[in-house]
Amino acid sequence: MVPHKIVVVDLETTGNSPKKGDKIIQLAAMVVQEGAVVDSYTTFMNPGMRIPSFIEELTGIDDEMVKGAPEFSEIAPKVLELLDGAVFCAHNVQFDLGFLQAELEEAGYNTFTGPSFDTVELAKITLPTADSYKLTELSDRFSFNHSRPHQADSDALVTAELLIHFIEKLAELPLVTLEQMEKLSNWLKSDLSLLFSNILTQKRKSIEDIDPELEVFRGIAIRKKKVQPHVRVDQSEAAYPREGEDKMALLSTAISSFEKREGQFLMMDKAYEAMTENKHIIIEAGTGVGKSLGYLLPAILHSKQEEIPVVVSTYTIQLQEQLLEKEVGFLREMLDFPFNAVLLKGKNHYLNLFKFEQSLTEEENHYDIALTKMQILVWLTSTETGDVDELNLTSGGRLFWNRIRHDGWHIKKDPWIGRDFYLHARNLSKSADLIVTNHSMLLADLVSERRLLPEYETVIIDEAHHLEKSARSHFGKIIDYLSVKFVIGQLGLIDQKQLLFKMEKMIEKYSLQPKLHSFELDQYVNDFYREIEDCFSVITSLFLKQAKKRKGIQKIQMRLTQSLLNSSEWRPAIMCVERVVSEMKRIEGEMENRLEMLKEKENSLDDSEKASLEEMYSFLVEWAELRSNLREVFMFPSDNDVIWLEGDLRSLPNSLLIQSQLAAVGEKLKSSFFDQKKCAIMTSATLTVQNSFNYFQEEVGLSRDKVDAVRISSPFNYNEMTKLFIPTDVPEIQNVSLDEYVEAIATHLIGVAQATKGRMLVLFTAFDMLRKTHDLMKDSGLLDDFVLMAQGISGGSRTRLTKNFQRFDKAILFGTSSFWEGVDIPGEDLSCLVLVRLPFAPPDEPVAQAKSDFLKGEGKNPFSHYSLPEAILRFKQGVGRLIRRNTDRGIVIVFDRRIVTARYGKAFLDSIPDMPVRQGELHEMVELIEEWL
Repeated sequence: MVPHKIVVVDLETTGNSPKKGDKIIQLAAMVVQEGAVVDSYTTFMNPGMRIPSFIEELTGIDDEMVKGAPEFSEIAPKVLELLDGAVFCAHNVQFDLGFLQAELEEAGYNTFTGPSFDTVELAKITLPTADSYKLTELSDRFSFNHSRPHQADSDALVTAELLIHFIEKLAELPLVTLEQMEKLSNWLKSDLSLLFSNILTQKRKSIEDIDPELEVFRGIAIRKKKVQPHVRVDQSEAAYPREGEDKMALLSTAISSFEKREGQFLMMDKAYEAMTENKHIIIEAGTGVGKSLGYLLPAILHSKQEEIPVVVSTYTIQLQEQLLEKEVGFLREMLDFPFNAVLLKGKNHYLNLFKFEQSLTEEENHYDIALTKMQILVWLTSTETGDVDELNLTSGGRLFWNRIRHDGWHIKKDPWIGRDFYLHARNLSKSADLIVTNHSMLLADLVSERRLLPEYETVIIDEAHHLEKSARSHFGKIIDYLSVKFVIGQLGLIDQKQLLFKMEKMIEKYSLQPKLHSFELDQYVNDFYREIEDCFSVITSLFLKQAKKRKGIQKIQMRLTQSLLNSSEWRPAIMCVERVVSEMKRIEGEMENRLEMLKEKENSLDDSEKASLEEMYSFLVEWAELRSNLREVFMFPSDNDVIWLEGDLRSLPNSLLIQSQLAAVGEKLKSSFFDQKKCAIMTSATLTVQNSFNYFQEEVGLSRDKVDAVRISSPFNYNEMTKLFIPTDVPEIQNVSLDEYVEAIATHLIGVAQATKGRMLVLFTAFDMLRKTHDLMKDSGLLDDFVLMAQGISGGSRTRLTKNFQRFDKAILFGTSSFWEGVDIPGEDLSCLVLVRLPFAPPDEPVAQAKSDFLKGEGKNPFSHYSLPEAILRFKQGVGRLIRRNTDRGIVIVFDRRIVTARYGKAFLDSIPDMPVRQGELHEMVELIEEWL
């Protein structure tokens, strides 16, 4: 079923670049034949140079181990003999094959000329929903024995096992899926088309017995959809357990190691009381309370008693998935009756099967699109939701998704409508007892003409500290240069053969007579493209003019105040936006005229033309939204709008972003949301400032007389689990230059790192300080055996950086912004948390500026009413990173002396759990840490 001989190779090297003189230090090869490893070869190699300490830390291979090993030239004949007539395979084949070719060439041998397979590429296709395609994480997923990651023999064996597993999985796919994939495989980077061709040849030799869970429709295999009917239950079955013993009995049936937590029981009682008495409540539940079950159990019981759905809204995808996969699973084990829990998102999250089907008929010559189509074909055999968040797509794949995602229907006869994912999600929600969604969807539903959520009266808002920010963002507008280029670029000129070309071909085919001739519309579009480039050029030059005033800073935010927007300096920008909006409206009108004419010919259109029509309508939705955003932001801003430009001076105009948000959303949330619902339960670990909910309530528009509020402390004993240290020998930042301050904290961090042996998360409030500190520590030469990784420098998402941090024994992670919350690093993986500065928003941050102006206008003090409470909440979130489980322990270090020298410093300490606070110099801190850890 596979090529006769595949040789799986893994190399360990002194670095990433053979061109810079890096060498192989270990080579391993596994020979795979007939679906099994039949032979192996492994050897260390003497690189003729010292092995860098980072590589030694990563691989465990040191100079002593390679001292007596052969040089590459000595083993080259053996390697070539192994590879003779074989397919070369590796995990990230370009790296290993590139290195091997360079060594062969340098040793005077011919390079390998055979085909190659990449198991990373194969993993992306076979496992389109995997979080990561790193070897260690794939081996963990399948419980392969990977005893020595980053040593070639262990890595090569695991890669060979993965290859065999992937081949078996592909062979199980339906024939129609494999046939579509084989056509697309020619555009892959490695020679996997050989593999698909072989598997397909074998598959065609026998009669296929398709999985009964699947169906083949219009040449695509998809999983059959299941709809769970709504089940009514006897009221006594859904009775709420009021006594602690009853709660204990219920919870311990599902959670074997369940420990009684009074705070969790109190939260259940308060949540249930709010639901039954139809009132709003705010619940701050400290880390470890178990708030998810604290609201889910009363929610499902209330839903069944009243026969109405309860909506649960969260901010992060991770929490949504956790609720449905873990917590709802516990509930099913606890309760004697069935219930329906569904996840519902906005329609753009779902695949439009008709658009995808038609995309498969197009001649494909783009790598990212071919790969994404193959991923989706495999995914369709397993997904029950059609939700893009399940997929792990490349950035190019994300752009392709924009073409095939759902945005409603514009033509009547969609053959896939009976199997549509979005409609299926809507249908599931109609019979659901519990609907899990996100803040963005919840807010979108408030203003949508066609409601996405079924009628509901009770809502639980988890991660409620994000509600105000989500509302500001949702009710605001974003115009970024690259997205604008992508949207308008889909239209194209006639000779570019994109949407305009497709439309004009159909107009010509059906002999239609639009108001404007084809070449005239083409000229309009050409004029528009020139106008919008000029417009962004004017805006960029005005942005640069302002940016010159802020020397040394690359990433700039610049608020567009009403006075600036009305000034003569800004007039050229407004005028060019007016011209762009006018031309967009004219083109939009001409396109709508053409589409209406084509729609009348709907019965004559073939499937490809119908799909093109859908695509054009979808494009017009985006076009109209862009036109509306430009018009409202630049031409008709309201007094409550905060408008700003931001961008990186090194990459303008590509990085240019124009954003508009409401300065205050409280009134809007109150009138359109809280006043419309009988019960809203808002919960988070960080809602109070100095034991008061006032700040949160004002921000979200909840009047104090209409809402209950309760604080439930963490059950963790912070007095025994943590210590907070404030260095006395660090200068106060306002008294020294940035470079002096960075030098002082870098010196301290080096000392702390050596005492904690890494395991340290360092949180900054500004990227510039993070970068300077990271570079100074890296260049010091004192931490060569440590792995330093930093947000915005090391590359990768927050999740990937966190996972990498947990992999290394001696690691330091530098984070800013998003790292202050939502990062979960339990146990010994994190022993020391450092907060470099108290997290006040920068004074020139646009929303902070606007809120300050707004408060001043009301005669209030912006610092005490906004800046301080906002910083305290962020500080609480930061401190919350350290203790995530009841067995965790560690040190918090706060470098910012204002926590003890400023009159407001005590407010920060009063807002976190009680823990011992000590002050002292570096040597005292190091002694304390060594003793403590």
